[in-house]
Amino acid sequence: MKGTAVIKVLTGSLALLAAAGLAPLPAQTTGDSLAMHSAAAQVAPPAASPPADTASDPVTAGIAAFGARDPGAAIALFRDALARDSLAYEPNWRLALALITLGQETPDEKSSPARDSLYAEAERRARTAVRADTNKADGWFVLANAIGRTALTRPPDQRLKLAVAIRNAALHALLKDPGHDGAYHVLGRWNAEIMRLPGIHRFFARRVLGAKIFDMASWDEAQLNLERAVALDTTRIVHRLDLAEIYADRKKFDLARAQLDTIATMPEREYLDPKHKAAAAELLQKLEKKR
Repeated sequence: MKGTAVIKVLTGSLALLAAAGLAPLPAQTTGDSLAMHSAAAQVAPPAASPPADTASDPVTAGIAAFGARDPGAAIALFRDALARDSLAYEPNWRLALALITLGQETPDEKSSPARDSLYAEAERRARTAVRADTNKADGWFVLANAIGRTALTRPPDQRLKLAVAIRNAALHALLKDPGHDGAYHVLGRWNAEIMRLPGIHRFFARRVLGAKIFDMASWDEAQLNLERAVALDTTRIVHRLDLAEIYADRKKFDLARAQLDTIATMPEREYLDPKHKAAAAELLQKLEKKR
């Protein structure tokens, strides 16, 4: 889809949400008033910048540390930058992303106050970034990501209460940057997670929450958005892993195996890539006899 066409589609989607009173304000929310899954989110922007003097430029040094797959060091450096200017856009959204990365070390299904605290702070930092500059995509992207990671730790009914805000933040990111691979990833996972929920939960969402937006979710949209994410950044392992899972859900086993075989040959680029490669190998083994 051409950039202008994407913008028209996204503008229409946001207009519908706003008309329904569902478009979130940058300063809004906490806890269960948020939205569902970002998939994951786990998607990080390309590493940038050479090493810098940490005392004079902690943001650049933090970017370098994150690119070197050391989110703990990056967090400390971004906190240093925020001690000087707590409302600055760049260190807030980058700190949020690093916090999300560390949180993903703990499985979603496991109870973990420490992980939940990381996600909660990530959402606060993302919201600060969005308030600082509503016209930049990465703030909106990490907001969708943070809310989404929280949603994945919740029961299905609570996930649905968070779903609208996740999708809305991802759409905002694409309005600001129609080529944002991470935002497409979030939308792909959003559609997939809605479709994976039992039908009774989707019925509840439509009738009780009054959110017709759930009727927009489909496997076709899940696949299309993850395919866009892969096309935009072919070297990001997590894009291919989540796309393979969607292919498997749709019984497109040859396509799933092709993505998983590619992952096995790819170099590790991000902190969570060893975990992603292990998950890909496990899924490939499960699909061995599926045709």
